[in-house]
Amino acid sequence: MRHGRIAAALLTMTMTFGMADPASAAPQTYPGQQEGDVVVRDFRLTGGERLEQAKLHYTTLGTPHRGADGEIDNAVLVLHGTTGTGKSFLIPTLGPELFGEGAPLDARRWYVILPDGLGRGGSSKPSDGLKGRFPRYGYGDVVEGQHRVVEELGVKRLHLVLGTSMGGMQAWMWGIRYPQAMDLIMAVASQPIPVSGRNALWRRLLIEGIRSDPDWKEGEYTTQPKSFERILPIFNIMTESVLGLQKQAPTRAAADAAYDKMVAGYDNKADANDWLRWFDSSFDYDPFPELDKIRAKVLAVNFADDELNPPQLDVMNAALAKVKDSRFVLVPTSPETHGHQSLRYAGLWKRHLAEFLAAPEAKTEGPNTPEGPAKRPGDQN
Repeated sequence: MRHGRIAAALLTMTMTFGMADPASAAPQTYPGQQEGDVVVRDFRLTGGERLEQAKLHYTTLGTPHRGADGEIDNAVLVLHGTTGTGKSFLIPTLGPELFGEGAPLDARRWYVILPDGLGRGGSSKPSDGLKGRFPRYGYGDVVEGQHRVVEELGVKRLHLVLGTSMGGMQAWMWGIRYPQAMDLIMAVASQPIPVSGRNALWRRLLIEGIRSDPDWKEGEYTTQPKSFERILPIFNIMTESVLGLQKQAPTRAAADAAYDKMVAGYDNKADANDWLRWFDSSFDYDPFPELDKIRAKVLAVNFADDELNPPQLDVMNAALAKVKDSRFVLVPTSPETHGHQSLRYAGLWKRHLAEFLAAPEAKTEGPNTPEGPAKRPGDQN
């Protein structure tokens, strides 16, 4: 994809979030930046269905380096969230902060793999043509697709698996499914428990809003269902912070205007079948019982104002107590945080990534910081 098409795709993604911020600027390119596809014939899904031919798209940055044993030793896998693609990490509030010169994952040193999860971006998805007939897939199937990409690229062991939101959830799954496949796992804006409570309820609201629209026609529509775009702002509402929403909508009139702006941001940029499958695909997510299978060192970073992963649930201590070598950082609410969308601003959390990469053997709690010390199992959030 040429630079201009990348910029257009990322602008569409930013508008999907319903925001106009520095992240909407055109992304820069990085050393060795390339794209490709892995095509898997008869891709069998955990639910028993199959895709006759699954296309799995990816972007890579940097150059593979081979160690004395001839194997690639500088590969990192970076996993995107529910509504994103691999290129979501190239927006200006993420790309330069993570992959630029001197950044923690400087593309001059690391070989960065950015897959598009099954159902999204350049990978096979309902809107490619199967529409409502696209088989139901789960997070396990998305992880399997990511693994196929890593294998195709000749990588036997990853130094790091980093994921944000859904990608963070899938990073936990990587540690369980392929415990010998990575040295480090960093899960940002996620919790290793099933999607439940409020997180499950708002997803169901979105899914039912699509399915109950007469214009959906069991997924065989020719134009987007009329009410589809009007329910999508539930995503904006759930993923932005309370302070951020109050700033956007300090009065009832401002709230009405903000809602209309959110709806307009989705106009002709979202597909109902794709969205339905995205938010349904978490049905098989429950890593908690198997966390003790993880052998990699784990760093979990969450945000105190994240309504999707609220610290009030107090699940991280029990979860990380099951992982042999793990740490937890809770970034406090501030004027700079954006709830769940804080993940899009690497300046809020990249220091923890840099420390994790620099001292993976460290057993200490880490330095006291504005975020507080990195927490270990047993510490209070």
